[in-house]
Amino acid sequence: MQKIKEVEEAKAIMVEAIDWSVMKWLREKKRVRKAADVANAALDSTIAKLKSGWDKEFRSAYDQLSAKDPKVPADLLAQAKKVKHAEIDAKKARDDAENTFDTAEKHLSTTMAREGCKKAIHSWEVHEHVIRLAESVASAKPKA
Repeated sequence: MQKIKEVEEAKAIMVEAIDWSVMKWLREKKRVRKAADVANAALDSTIAKLKSGWDKEFRSAYDQLSAKDPKVPADLLAQAKKVKHAEIDAKKARDDAENTFDTAEKHLSTTMAREGCKKAIHSWEVHEHVIRLAESVASAKPKA
C-alpha cells in the first residue's frame, strides 16, 4: 500500500497537536479539523476505488454477507467477512475520534482534544488496514 499524502499530513499535524498549549489549540483547531476531514475523504475515496476493482465473484460474496443462505463459496465468504469486519472497526474508530473532538469542542477541553488526536491517528491506521485488505482482494487473480 502506498502512503496517502493527505493522511500522512494529517497524522503529522495530530502528532504535533498532542503537545499544543491551550492557546495554540484555540488558534489551530480549524486546521486540525480540516486536515482530518481531508484525510478521511482520501481514505474513503481510496477504499471506494479498490472496491470497484473487485471481481464479480468476490463482489457477490461481499454483497451476500447478510443473506441467510449465501450462494457463494465459503472461502470467498470468509474473506468478505474479514473485509467487512475491518470496515466496521474502522467506522467505529472514526466515529470515536469524531465524538471525542466534538466533546472536546463543547467542553473546551484540550485534554480531550489531545485524546481525539490519538484516536484519529488510530482510526486512520485501522482504515489503512482496510485498504490493505481491499488491495489484496482487488489484486487476487480470479479463478479460471
